[in-house]
Amino acid sequence: MKAMTAEDKKNAQKKSNGAKSGRMRVSEKTRKLAILGLLAAITIIMGFTPIGYIPVGALKITFMTLPVIVAAAILDPADAAIVGGMFGLTSFIQAATGMSALTGALFQLNPVLTFLLCVVPRVLEGLLGGLIFKGLSKIDKTKFISYVVTSLSVPVLNTILFMSALYAEVKIIAASNSSTAGLSEDMAATFTGIADKAAGDVILFFGAMIGVNAIVEAAVCFVVGTAITKALAAALGKKKR
Repeated sequence: MKAMTAEDKKNAQKKSNGAKSGRMRVSEKTRKLAILGLLAAITIIMGFTPIGYIPVGALKITFMTLPVIVAAAILDPADAAIVGGMFGLTSFIQAATGMSALTGALFQLNPVLTFLLCVVPRVLEGLLGGLIFKGLSKIDKTKFISYVVTSLSVPVLNTILFMSALYAEVKIIAASNSSTAGLSEDMAATFTGIADKAAGDVILFFGAMIGVNAIVEAAVCFVVGTAITKALAAALGKKKR
């Protein structure tokens, strides 16, 4: 048998390293898909149980941003956008079935705009939350600040983006002379109240409309999100090693 030369050994080592690297990439991809699937399942479960949406008047306090926070910190911006989209779909289903008073009323007036209202802001919050974490983690060696800022920014983005889209939808519907006939008296009054506000006054209007809800959402997601993402990152890091 011919003895292996130094060059043969070097080539064999390269092949071995390449095969090992390939297996690691497949393993990492499988792990990522498993986490993404789990977060999507959790989002769906939360979306149709009291855990995800807590009714408070015409609006709801939502903790649906928690899976989005985890995806933004543990996975990547694209995956966080997917989880955000799942959040948006549960919100749209609630609108279409009348489970949500406000979006349910808007669904009666314009289903297409209501779909965009429910889904687009949630996709964007996931994408932006992921980009925020990714950007901060480059300069934050411990990543603790990255977890903290991401856990706070995602619910804040959810409120800002959703309410901005809500204002835009109401303005578009009002401009098209759509009638509010069929809406309850309270919903018709809310619709008219938003439609009559100029862009400069809308912040104060929404502040009065959702102030407590937004603060509770941000506070809970900030604390719980930071704890969950930090613990998961540590656990997954150890397992990976």
